[in-house]
Amino acid sequence: MNQYLVVGIVLVVIVALLATNKKLVETLKNIYKIEELRKRVLYTIGLLLVFRFGSFVVIPGINPNALGEGSQFASQLEGNGLLGLLDVFSGGAFGNASILALGVMPYITASIIIQLMGMMIPYFQKMQKEGESGRRKMNQWTRFLTIGVLILQGPAYIANLYHQAPNAFVYGNTFGFVAYATTILIAGTMFIMWLGEKITDKGIGNGISLIIMIGIVARLPHALLAEVNARFQTATGSAIMLILELVLLFLVFMATIALVQAVRKVPVQYAKRIVGNKQYGGVRQYIPLKMNAANVMPIIFAQALMFIPALFTNAAPGFAAAFSSMTGFWYNFTLAVLVIAFTYFYTAIIINPQMMADDMKRNGGFIPGVKPGKQTVNYIDTIMTRITLPGSIFLAIVAILPALAMKFLGIQQAFAYFYGGTSLLIMVGVVLDTLKQIESYLLMRHYDGLMKTGRIQGRH
Repeated sequence: MNQYLVVGIVLVVIVALLATNKKLVETLKNIYKIEELRKRVLYTIGLLLVFRFGSFVVIPGINPNALGEGSQFASQLEGNGLLGLLDVFSGGAFGNASILALGVMPYITASIIIQLMGMMIPYFQKMQKEGESGRRKMNQWTRFLTIGVLILQGPAYIANLYHQAPNAFVYGNTFGFVAYATTILIAGTMFIMWLGEKITDKGIGNGISLIIMIGIVARLPHALLAEVNARFQTATGSAIMLILELVLLFLVFMATIALVQAVRKVPVQYAKRIVGNKQYGGVRQYIPLKMNAANVMPIIFAQALMFIPALFTNAAPGFAAAFSSMTGFWYNFTLAVLVIAFTYFYTAIIINPQMMADDMKRNGGFIPGVKPGKQTVNYIDTIMTRITLPGSIFLAIVAILPALAMKFLGIQQAFAYFYGGTSLLIMVGVVLDTLKQIESYLLMRHYDGLMKTGRIQGRH
């Protein structure tokens, strides 16, 4: 009972801290007073509950009892970093063989492919420049490609499930079962996409991101309880180590928030223009250049490439084993290098100094002390190169933090995912974006924001 007591104490302390925060209580009252915001928040919560309920609805024809703790499939999720990560992103639906087992990862994969095609193929480049109509066309292409990815991933998921737990298949692994199970998985992912779009339109925004975050956070209580059980099964000092882990987790969250929020403000001066009796320009503004402009994409790209060595398990088992061990040196070293490289690559794609310089010149703006044109382009490019270096290194550290936590602190894999990597960046990024959405409603109604300063600002 000691471990449950510790978890209970931790939860009571968190609730007590939140309850005694007068600023938070007052903000919640203000949220309730604004009818539109109240409806949006309740609508979002309702759809997220529907998503969580669907995570426990098992595919018809699968015996869920054969997939519980102690089964070979559950052991595979614990021992395989890729499958364990997919289970975290889906909120446990992947391990439950749920109708929502594949989650939104096929949609994310399709989005990345479409985004890359928009950089290389003229047809998609033209659509990107067409404004709202082009965005709708791109979304339609993304949906079609998502179905194509699901047609490949659905049978692969069923095949892996049958390989690990054949006794879970009530009617056997026939072609008919695979066909209808794949259809159900496709419908499940498309349903999640529909929920995300509804949350974006009628909720508080960032629908797909919120669904991913809720799936990740839903695994936190189970992971924390598993970590507490593991600590109390060891020798003395378990409570102290658990407290140390929670303190380190808090510090990691704070450092990640600083990374996500960090910006370099480049001053821009606009020339004065007199139009009729009104004066335009003549004020100084700023271009906010983020230290981590690429956000979570470099880690996603890097982890996608780290799955390739697993394909050579039969041909080169030693090579595959060295690059498949989540706590191995070569796995983490290669992952860190790939994250740094992809950070520069993705930042170069989304930040275009030439376009920024042209826009400034077109609107009569210039950076003080820097000539318009080529020198402005070089100036912005130099700043981005300098601030991207520490950002990419920190992002690489965040990517390998789960492995470091498992290797040196002995933390369980499920709980170690919250110490870094994609999970941590998604949680921090989505929470900050959601807070900004809510804060904009509060400030429009002349209420105080969520922070003491009245505004969530980037660090600089």
